Amino acid sequence: MTRLILLDADRANGSTAPKPRFPDEMIASLRAGGAVIFPTDTLYGLGVDPCSESGLNRLFAAKGRDRGKPIPLLLSEGGQVGRWTRHVPPAAARLMDRFWPGALTLVLPADPGVHPSVTGGGDTVGLRVPDHPVPRALAALLSGAVTGTSANRSGNPGAWRSAEEIVQEFTGTVDWVLWGGALPHHELRAVGAPPTGNAQGAVRASRSRGTPAVGRTGGKPPSGNARREAVGNSPGSTVVRMTDDQPVLLREGVLPFHDIIEFLQRG
Repeated sequence: MTRLILLDADRANGSTAPKPRFPDEMIASLRAGGAVIFPTDTLYGLGVDPCSESGLNRLFAAKGRDRGKPIPLLLSEGGQVGRWTRHVPPAAARLMDRFWPGALTLVLPADPGVHPSVTGGGDTVGLRVPDHPVPRALAALLSGAVTGTSANRSGNPGAWRSAEEIVQEFTGTVDWVLWGGALPHHELRAVGAPPTGNAQGAVRASRSRGTPAVGRTGGKPPSGNARREAVGNSPGSTVVRMTDDQPVLLREGVLPFHDIIEFLQRG
């Protein structure tokens, strides 16, 4: 059975909103492997406890997701980073200080104890502190983190306009839906759809020039909207790999990659 909780949208949105309170029954079910859909500062998320084997199994079943794909985590606060990573490069720490809470997911070297379903079998983990009290409160009541993959299935952009739409899509596959109102978006392509054209390579900050360069464009940085099109602009968070001090853009979302590069170049 899927249960719906209507949040007060005016009180549930924004970093200054009061800390939300959830039914004890809901938190107990999540700790026991349950699944919840919740609002964030970008898209609605599909959440389970990332330390729960049964919870992660529920997530894959609900989303129809390939187990080889990593699952991003939303943290209760920046102090939780050390639990999930084995190393934080200095440039990544600067980005956390500047853009967290906010729409920046940093892909960092994973701690060996992170569940392989979260890392997708790799050696990195995506972390973010969202600018929204609901996922931060959920994370604090679980293991300091909650999974933050978008609440959509393949081909559905996840631009939910009503609680009824989410319940109809996920009834019986998630236990709880926390509805905080429709999230403001522009026209959305399908989340996870691959970029088009010949610029599917990740955007990387050039060591020699200190400017973004696209993998298949001969090292010339695209200008204007071209940089977004190169990686498939998303309504979700911007995802940047930071296994060292050189940022690699994996997906550009609502936070422009140009802003990240400019900040790092200022030293």
